[in-house]
Amino acid sequence: MNAPEPLAVDPALERLAVDVVRGLSMDAVHAARSGHQGTAMALAPLAHVLFSRIMRYDAADPTWPDRDRLVLSGGHASILLYSYLFLTGHGLELDDLRAFRQWGSRTPGHPEAGHTAGVEVTTGPLGQGLGNAVGMAIAERWLRATFGADLFDHRIWVIAGDGDLMEGISHEAASLAGHLGLGRLVVVYDDNRITIDGSTDLALSDDAAARFRAYGWHVIELGEAAEDLGAMEAALRDAASVEDRPTLVVLRSHIGYPSPRTDDHAAHGYALLDDEIRTTKATLGLPPEETFHVPSDVLDYYRSVGTRGSAIRSAWEQRFAAGRDATLDACLASTGLPGWDASLPTFGAGEQIATRVAFERCLAAVAEVVPGLLGGGADLTGNTGTRLPGAVLQSSATPHGRQIAFGVREHAMAATSVGMARHGGVIPFGGTFLVFADYARPSVRLAALSGAKVLFVWSHDSVGVGEDGPTHQPVEQVASLRVIPGLVVLRPADATETAGALRAAIDHDGPTALVLTRQNVPVLDGTDADAVITGGYVVRPSGRTPDVVLVATGSEVHLCVEAAAILDGEGVAAQVVSLPSWELFARQSAEHRAAVLPAGVRTIAVEAGSSFGWDRYADEVIGIDRFGASAPGAEVLRRFGFTAEAIAERVRRGRGA
Repeated sequence: MNAPEPLAVDPALERLAVDVVRGLSMDAVHAARSGHQGTAMALAPLAHVLFSRIMRYDAADPTWPDRDRLVLSGGHASILLYSYLFLTGHGLELDDLRAFRQWGSRTPGHPEAGHTAGVEVTTGPLGQGLGNAVGMAIAERWLRATFGADLFDHRIWVIAGDGDLMEGISHEAASLAGHLGLGRLVVVYDDNRITIDGSTDLALSDDAAARFRAYGWHVIELGEAAEDLGAMEAALRDAASVEDRPTLVVLRSHIGYPSPRTDDHAAHGYALLDDEIRTTKATLGLPPEETFHVPSDVLDYYRSVGTRGSAIRSAWEQRFAAGRDATLDACLASTGLPGWDASLPTFGAGEQIATRVAFERCLAAVAEVVPGLLGGGADLTGNTGTRLPGAVLQSSATPHGRQIAFGVREHAMAATSVGMARHGGVIPFGGTFLVFADYARPSVRLAALSGAKVLFVWSHDSVGVGEDGPTHQPVEQVASLRVIPGLVVLRPADATETAGALRAAIDHDGPTALVLTRQNVPVLDGTDADAVITGGYVVRPSGRTPDVVLVATGSEVHLCVEAAAILDGEGVAAQVVSLPSWELFARQSAEHRAAVLPAGVRTIAVEAGSSFGWDRYADEVIGIDRFGASAPGAEVLRRFGFTAEAIAERVRRGRGA
């Protein structure tokens, strides 16, 4: 294991250091009158072993690319992580612990990546962190296989609990990790047998060890060792030596230890009050009346622990400087090589091509110049346009592979993609049908919250799906994605806009939803790949002051262009606007937006989905505010009024014709 050696330390000081963390866990939660004391207290020895004896990191540079990653999947125990980030010198101060869970603090209720130095992923919704960690392990292995172990040689450590393993996403993620043989992934299962409602016996009788062995994991059943620093260190080093598969370490802990609430389900939350805290501190040998007690020798010891990796990092920086090139720089910056977008294909007007097919052609065209692209589909790779032609499949035998077969695991695909993005060095993409965005939503939300640069690719974007019927016809999904803060939603009108959408996604520094058609749509004369970044622009000018503006997205844009031509022949001046991204359009100047959607002109929005939200841009909406129907796609669209003639008739009705 390529990690710094532990510091020599008096065992009494080491035990005091662990107990100081228990005191901080009680004090911070009590000061906030909110939080979770028990798990942090029980796992203080485990976290101590990780930070002081096992992990490879340098607190002076929390973003060092070759550091080990620690994922606290049970994010409710955040005070445990914050305490160690403070003690080891990652930038937090004691006042930050005093401000736990308060407005504007660097110590929010659950860990937030990008908000607190040393927090790798945003955790809280149980199971998500475990899924993220699998993605991190994929990214680490790919980088190591691609650029060599001299530059990438680290591990992913996870602390997970009963709740994480109950959530279904843990099955998907663990199954994928076992299949891929991710040997640099070590999950410590905190088997404290407590949930909010009471003992896990209420709802859980799984054999976790057997379950993970069935996934193909190496399993270490450590048992009653949560206070045994040496036993935990030995088990973690054993786990780190396994290179061909991930490892689960099952650790029996006692929530709230050593308080009067030990093994009490109330200790999961804010349970310990003044008298119980004083009693527990006395048991630990801490000053009962003192809060946030950190002796100078404990702080000095932990600050030394935090610098253990400085020499390893310095040596790495020298190797990195000697070995860096444009490809490595592009990967670490999560972007393309200089001028990469010149490789995007162009499409001829009149060509009939589904935007999912166009997206695959765009991926193929830029694969070599955006070297960090890594992803695939959830058993729908060909259907969603997420195939990298000629790419090697990611596996234990081919760890350099850029194509990932996620299997029928939409939850895990999304969560692992977020983990890959938060790890860095890759641009993950994952594809499935738009209707299954609901399976991915928790991960999409966390991607937006943490600014994870993921390309979420969703095809089969309307009732145009056809015969599969309402179970597979998304009507509310686009609207529901648009309400997620920080997510850029792009629904391109044709192949030309699809190229622009991919450019916008790769240039964006957060998550993007690319919403693509199943059916062929024509490449239009007026679409502009360069204009996609503005979010909205005029595709067909009216030639004079417009009588009506037709604004649409995706496959409905060409229908509006056809309707405008019909209306032209009747003396009605119709301006057609493509609005592929509400989020990007909202960022434009007031002048641009007014030129595209002029005030005082009747505006009709056309989108084959929910009308929700369109009132901000349009006076009227041609949408679908019910579930779809099973029939050939063209027939379903016609029945719902998505034809050029039906749109023209709507305009006529409003004019009294």
